[in-house]
Amino acid sequence: MDNAIWAEGLVKRFGETTALAGVDLAVPPGTVLGMLGPNGAGKTTAVRVLATLLEPDEGRATVKGHDVCRDAHRVRQLIGLTGQYASVDPQLTGLENLLLIGRLLGFPRAEAKQRARELLDRFELAEAASRAVQTYSGGMHRRLDLAASLVGRPPVLFLDEPTTGLDPRARADLWELIRGLVTEGTTVLLTTQYLDEADHLADSIVVIDRGMVIADGTPEDLKARAGAQTLTVRPADGDGTETVRAVVAELTGATVLVKGDRVSTRVSDPALLPAVVRRLDDAGVVVTELELRGSSLNEVFLHLTGRPTPDEAEDRPPEGSAS
Repeated sequence: MDNAIWAEGLVKRFGETTALAGVDLAVPPGTVLGMLGPNGAGKTTAVRVLATLLEPDEGRATVKGHDVCRDAHRVRQLIGLTGQYASVDPQLTGLENLLLIGRLLGFPRAEAKQRARELLDRFELAEAASRAVQTYSGGMHRRLDLAASLVGRPPVLFLDEPTTGLDPRARADLWELIRGLVTEGTTVLLTTQYLDEADHLADSIVVIDRGMVIADGTPEDLKARAGAQTLTVRPADGDGTETVRAVVAELTGATVLVKGDRVSTRVSDPALLPAVVRRLDDAGVVVTELELRGSSLNEVFLHLTGRPTPDEAEDRPPEGSAS
């Protein structure tokens, strides 16, 4: 099966800075590739190369079999791009923005207007179609951005951190729209710093750091590589928190995180769970929460890059180390 997006050995330099240092990608049709990485890792540069906005210094890439350098014009006909910032004109209405894009793509006026109204209906923006975009909420604005990238019915869609700055409800709404597009056969490359976003949407994930792919696989594959699990205990009485902390620290030999009355740490031996239960029972501590779960994508990210993602850094249980 031919890949909808393919890249081999992509290198891009800006003066003495190497933004991409040999990136390989392969995205089958009708799937979502999540691209994760810290700020400055090279995610946006990779998207710009694949979208023909930048030429690589080394390597090759194709979209639907067309070379992004030699066949750039054809590639642009096959892709949609929603970047981190708004691509629509805030002075125009939602309908005027989509109609303008349709006309720029060569649609006859009647067809462009019909397509604009179809997209406004689909993205639940029909009631705001005649309002200036500058009056839209953040979520409405991002939905219009996504609609704008779909006017030409592209089979491949690049989404570069599309939900940055949105509230949880607006993010969830955008996720549903993306899932619907993939169900219809659209291939999506999604860059994000939200680990839950990649976990919900991506069929496969690549982690980029310092311009290189340092890991790839399904979300479950990557979680399994992180190894350690997270133990969380919450006592029924807050006065028991210190006892819980001491017991967990003694049995695991690891640094323990206390947040409110919840005690957490990383463990590598699941057999520790019953030992913790017995010790707390002997100490007369009743617990209302006791959980041993596999690694989250945020913990995978930390394991691979040595630092947490910005959105979850404060909530991460610490790496196991001697206490």
